[in-house]
Amino acid sequence: MSPAIAAKEGGRQRRPGSHHRQHRLDVRSEVPPALALCGDGLALGEAEGLLPPEPRPRGARGFRAELGSILLLLVLYVLQGIPLGLAGSVPLILQSKNASYTDQAFFSFVFWPFSLKLLWAPLVDAVYLRGFGRRKSWLVPTQYVLGLFMIYMSTQVDALLGDGEGRGPDVVALTVTFFLFEFLAATQDIAVDGWALTMLSRDNVGYASTCNSVGQTAGYFLGNVLFLALESPSFCNKYLRFQPQPRGIVTLADFLFFWGAVFLITTTLVALLKKENKELTLTKE
Repeated sequence: MSPAIAAKEGGRQRRPGSHHRQHRLDVRSEVPPALALCGDGLALGEAEGLLPPEPRPRGARGFRAELGSILLLLVLYVLQGIPLGLAGSVPLILQSKNASYTDQAFFSFVFWPFSLKLLWAPLVDAVYLRGFGRRKSWLVPTQYVLGLFMIYMSTQVDALLGDGEGRGPDVVALTVTFFLFEFLAATQDIAVDGWALTMLSRDNVGYASTCNSVGQTAGYFLGNVLFLALESPSFCNKYLRFQPQPRGIVTLADFLFFWGAVFLITTTLVALLKKENKELTLTKE
């Protein structure tokens, strides 16, 4: 056997020796191996103090930091659901005033703007005032017009619904009115959906869809279920009053005026206090 091979075999025989065994890693040790090798003179608590702190999950910290933005989105989607709920309650009011099925079917055209909003969504996304913000340029004017229109219609809606003295509801005028309501609400939906993508960070942008579904459902409940309950004389007399009265607690005019004022106040606060995040734009060189 040559000396080189003998030396190699001797090295293999020495590998299980005590010299190499003392550096074997013990996975059951409570102290990390790096600290066991370089921190033999430290106590266990001091050695653990040398470890870097465990990173906190970014999603939880981001959620708390962006809670205000999430609540704002929720409020905007609730306002968006109010016109939807009111439009859903009008056919029941028409039915109580003995409107024909043809009139009720004609009124269903008011829901088309939400199905056709894709047609003008590119315009909402492309045309804006740079100094004011891409989304606020449409959100603020749309909600102002919607709020003012609600307040104005609160003075006219009783006449459109009929006075009950031989004059029936004006279904065509009601359809045009609520079609405009839904058109403005659909435009507001386009602006809010786009704003949600830049308002929230990448970690929390998934909450935008939750705000959408929860907010719209809550707004629809307020504008439909709650309104019909408070407008119904039988419900109010049975559950909310001690003395029966011929009318409910609120009327459609009262409801429109209240939510019109809420739209104006909320829009003013958003315009003054909330700023849009800067969007990154890619330019070709």
